[in-house]
Amino acid sequence: MPTLDNEELGKRLASSFGADAARYDRTRPPYPDELVQRIVTASPGPRVVDVGCGTGKLSRQLQAAGLDVLGVEHDENMAGFALATAVPVEVSKFETWDPAGREFDAVVAGQSWHWVNAEEGQRQAARVLRPGGVFVALWHVFAMPDPVAEALADVYQKVAPEIPFRVGYKGAEILASYRSGCERTAESFVATGEFTGSDLWSTRWDQSYTTAEYLDLILTMSPLALLTTEQVTEVLDCVGAAIDAAGGGFTMNYETLAVAVTRN
Repeated sequence: MPTLDNEELGKRLASSFGADAARYDRTRPPYPDELVQRIVTASPGPRVVDVGCGTGKLSRQLQAAGLDVLGVEHDENMAGFALATAVPVEVSKFETWDPAGREFDAVVAGQSWHWVNAEEGQRQAARVLRPGGVFVALWHVFAMPDPVAEALADVYQKVAPEIPFRVGYKGAEILASYRSGCERTAESFVATGEFTGSDLWSTRWDQSYTTAEYLDLILTMSPLALLTTEQVTEVLDCVGAAIDAAGGGFTMNYETLAVAVTRN
């Protein structure tokens, strides 16, 4: 496989999610109700922009909680899926999206802010938020059982050593890394002078998977988009064997982190 530069790699990974939007929507976990309610409470009004809304998983939860949500999503396949589930979507990257003078009470980004150019994204968030509006970014952090995580890491190293792929089986280290990332995100927003405050929210929860269910989820992991069909098959076979050996299923420990800042 030819070596990809960072820009090309990022484009390939970012565009991979829409390849099977239905699978993505079916397998990716929702957001904890506790954090959804914290967004509702923190927002000074009902108007919300969901950055990189994807298939609309977070958007639909916010709609169900009574908010008026507009998705912004640059992948047309993902946007089309969200639209089909009654989520209004405008197809654009958030950084270059034209809000047409509209003002919002909250800007949220579920598992998407790391795809946004930080400086341009901060300027756009400041532009569209009303005074007192909130920006909230959320990430799922997970720690799968060691045998499954090690099998995934080992087979990926075997089939595609040239492609970076981090597996979160050292749960404490991964969580610390994400917490640090949330703190840096908040500091970066506050440093612009347009935002104040810095709240870090978190909720722990568990999700059980059968072998088939987890292999279905693995197919939505963006690095697999860089592999050949034969390489993907080898990854699935190896990980599936590890889960079967562990009893045909396992429970994933999740912690969802969220960082919130307020528009001056």
